[in-house]
Amino acid sequence: MESNAAPDRLAVPDAVVREVPDWLEAIAASVAVLARLCASAESADGPDANLLQLAADTSLQALEEVARLEGRTAEFKVRMASVYTEASRCIASPAVSRGDEAALEMGVVAEVACALTVSEGTAAAFLAESRTLTTTLPLTLAALRAGTLSWQHARIMCDETASLEPAAAAGLEAHFLDPEAPQAARGCPAGELVPGRFRAKARSWRERHHPVSIEIRHRKSARERRLEYTPDRDGMAWLSAYLPADAAAGVWSRATEAARALQGPSESRTLTQLRADVAAAWLLEGVAEGTPSPTAQVLVTVPVLSLLGSGTEPAELDSYGPIPASMARRLVGEGAGSFLRVLTDPRDGAPLEIGRTSYRVPKSMRQWLRLRDGRCPFPGCNNQSLDNEADHLLAWSEGGGTGITNLGQPCRRHHRLKHSTRWKPVDATLDKPPGWISPSGRYYRSEQQDWAPPDWEPTQWPDDPQGLDSQPPDGALPDRAIVPAA
Repeated sequence: MESNAAPDRLAVPDAVVREVPDWLEAIAASVAVLARLCASAESADGPDANLLQLAADTSLQALEEVARLEGRTAEFKVRMASVYTEASRCIASPAVSRGDEAALEMGVVAEVACALTVSEGTAAAFLAESRTLTTTLPLTLAALRAGTLSWQHARIMCDETASLEPAAAAGLEAHFLDPEAPQAARGCPAGELVPGRFRAKARSWRERHHPVSIEIRHRKSARERRLEYTPDRDGMAWLSAYLPADAAAGVWSRATEAARALQGPSESRTLTQLRADVAAAWLLEGVAEGTPSPTAQVLVTVPVLSLLGSGTEPAELDSYGPIPASMARRLVGEGAGSFLRVLTDPRDGAPLEIGRTSYRVPKSMRQWLRLRDGRCPFPGCNNQSLDNEADHLLAWSEGGGTGITNLGQPCRRHHRLKHSTRWKPVDATLDKPPGWISPSGRYYRSEQQDWAPPDWEPTQWPDDPQGLDSQPPDGALPDRAIVPAA
């Protein structure tokens, strides 16, 4: 078929097609490694402990290789989708109207949907993501090709950069995928975070770098607050509320504290069930079931200058993410007892102090753990810090002290994992949660908080109004008295 396309348009798919043998060779190499690992694992049968250990180790290596292979395969699919789209446009007659362009797009989507055996909606989304990856997210595409990023992570990157300016999108991508970037993400590499945690981190970065300020977006979204009711199966239904973040966090915290107060030897309901029952009792009867309504305890991390009204840097709400500075100032200014103020240094984003209503050290330690970890420190766990309890990494009976560097706050599931298996949390510091060593001897890093310095700095610093220069150097904080009282 004769094409009316300009010669330079044909060069794009032709260049990509020439790379196909390289991609196939890389995939073949991955398959060969996988085959060797599987053959080694299958040969390790019988009661020999060494052979069984070999089978376990090689199986884990095989699973890791499969994950890398899936990323490489996804990159290959993206490239082939781009080749097909461009080739189809070159083959077709030039579109003379919007209708012609829409028809061509419809035909491409339908063909890809049939080839992949997916719906046309899924195919359209895949083609849009492929276009984004091949045109504006080169680091993400390279990470897919290297097998260090999954397709789920790549889709999240596409979602979170969708409404950003090109420079901001490139900044988000570099933050997570370029270790040499000025403000590279700390802790686990993006590919080592479970997709849900990666989305939370990417969303937080996006909130801080969106072209429209968070203040404006919040005012618009607050007008859309609502309560929704959705019937479900088996005599159940969903009741959800779309609320400002501070209100939602306060409700969740109070329901959690009330639910925990009801727990005991004679209570058979789980914390999740109790939380739902307490909330229902509040809404239906106006009282908590069997317990007084507790005070919520939610951390609000506020840049000093934003608190003083000299900056617009977003604050951070525990277990949620960035909130407008105006919301944080209101919470602190009104003296809301449900919220604990945490001040951060405007020069590097590091926490300076944590507010508290009691001088009891154990309570301040728990609050510092919540600030340090944010959630259960087991890799990939998303259980919020409010649901977790402090736990000694090295048991007290074995000589472990009660200090931040020897404390974690695992959820009940991973607390039980620690005490009933050979999983072991290690290497916590004042500002970094513990990593974990598995029974196989592998070390898995825990997610680390990304205390981001502000984008804006004043031309003249105030004369230390909040003790900005009072933070001791690294290692100088004693292991017992972690933070001063507010």
